This record gives sequence, C-alpha cells and structure tokens, in this order.
Amino acid sequence: MKALVLGGGSMKGAFQVGVIQAVLENGFEPEMIYGISVGALNATFLANDAGRQTEETGELKWPVASRRLLEFWIKNITQPQDISMLRSRVMLGVSTLMSRFDGIVDPLPLHMLIRKHLNENHLTKTPVKVKVGAVNIASGEIKYVGPKDPHYIEYVFASSSIPMLMPAVEIDEQLYLDGGIREVAPIRQAIEDGATEIVLIACHSPLLYQPEDLNTQNLITLIERVRDITVNQIANSNIVWAESYIDRSILRGKAMKLTVIRPAAPLFLDLQHFNSADISRLIIEGYRAGTESVLKKEKISE
Repeated sequence: MKALVLGGGSMKGAFQVGVIQAVLENGFEPEMIYGISVGALNATFLANDAGRQTEETGELKWPVASRRLLEFWIKNITQPQDISMLRSRVMLGVSTLMSRFDGIVDPLPLHMLIRKHLNENHLTKTPVKVKVGAVNIASGEIKYVGPKDPHYIEYVFASSSIPMLMPAVEIDEQLYLDGGIREVAPIRQAIEDGATEIVLIACHSPLLYQPEDLNTQNLITLIERVRDITVNQIANSNIVWAESYIDRSILRGKAMKLTVIRPAAPLFLDLQHFNSADISRLIIEGYRAGTESVLKKEKISE
C-alpha cells in the first residue's frame, strides 16, 4: 500500500505543503496518510478534500486536493496572529502562580480555522486511510486515531499543540500534546499498518539551524530553540530507523520502497515574526525539493 507520511515542524509545514504539491501532481496516489504536529493538519486537510471530491464527483484527483491545501495556507496563514494569540503577562503570571498554567499563547485562531475548513462528513467518508498522533501526558504514550474516532479533531488540535507554548488538550479526561514529543515522522505506524511504498516528507534537514543572535532571555525564543534541537534529533532517528528497516526488509525478500524528502539545508521561520512572503518562500522551497526528488527518481528508473 502507498503511504504519505507527514512529519512535524510547526510553521515550517509550509515547506511540506510545497513538497506535497510536487509529489501528488506527479502521480503519487496515497492510500494511507499519516501526520504528526503540522503534518497532522496537512494530512487532515488532504483527507477532508479527498472525501469532498468523492462525495461530489465520485472520483478523486490528488493534484486538486494538494492545490486546495496550498491555497488554504496562502490565504489563511499570513502572520502569527492567524495561529495564536499571546496571553497577557498579568494573566500568564497569575495562572502560573495559581497552578493553572495554560500555555504562553492561545491557539484559538488555529482551532477556529481548522473547524471552519473541515467537514465531519467528508472526513469520516474519506476513501483514504488517515491517522494522526498525539501524546498522552500522563502515560507518555503516543496514540494514533483516524477520522471515525469521535474526538478526531481534538486529537488534531493536540498533535499540533506545541509543548509549553500551547495548552494541552483534554480528551476523555486525559491530556494530550504534540505527537512530536515521541515521533516526529510517524513512519513506524505506517509500516505497522501495512505500508510498502512510502513517501516521507520531513520539515527538518539532517543538520540543525544555528542562529547568529539567539536571545535566550526571550522565553518563546528559548522554547522554540530547545524544541528545534529535540525535534531535529527525533526526526533524524525516525528516518534512520525507517531506512534501516526498509533495507532489512528488502534483504529478506519483501518488496518495500521509501522516498525521503526533506530540506537540504535547515529552514528558518521566526514563529513570532513571519508574514505571507515567508510562507510563500517555504512553499516554493518545498515545491522545488519535491520536484527535484521526482526528477531524480525518474532518472534512476530509466
């Protein structure tokens, strides 16, 4: 089965959107889509449009779904305020002192965007298998769910909730956060579910971005930096494991294929100060990387 695996990366997910466009318009037709963090958002929007197309026309055109995802990003994600609102220092201080800390930023704008552009009927009837992952804070375990789960949207919220910056999401009296705490690239789950031809799109390069003037006294900047270091390492580990697993499977005679598409150099996007031009820049970089990967694959097969 063909699987599209979408890793985490916060607003660097714009790069992922560009790669998705290149890959899907060049003929890759996923039967399964897995997502973590921003990858969970992108996976859900693709599944939603797949369900919409199937219901309205009876056929599914993946390039159309990827274009609609791209348009969503360009039209709706143009500044930090489209994603979250910074809580007042007074309220943040009071909440922390009263042991009611609920994140430095409020992700309500993002949650409203997601609900506005998703249709529960399209999601539950999507013809593609979809799973997103979030981490149970109490047990530390990662949980993957599909659109038929009654709390699916809440799991998407949780998967994209950045630890410390955003609040945990309560689901069935349990608190969940970003799936990237455990797995940045959910390829293990895809393989366990039977994927044999996998396109993995990661938002992090093998190397780590090194800022010139890192202000560690800015709490948000510090949290983002610590997260970048951690996520980069987890992503690299996930990919190394997957490549090793695929190689062993092929040696045992099982036909499997893995294509990993990720930035050649570290991406940079200031979570506190970005604009539509920054988002477009990352989308273009992603489209270029995806196109180069497709062309390289075609050249090898000739």
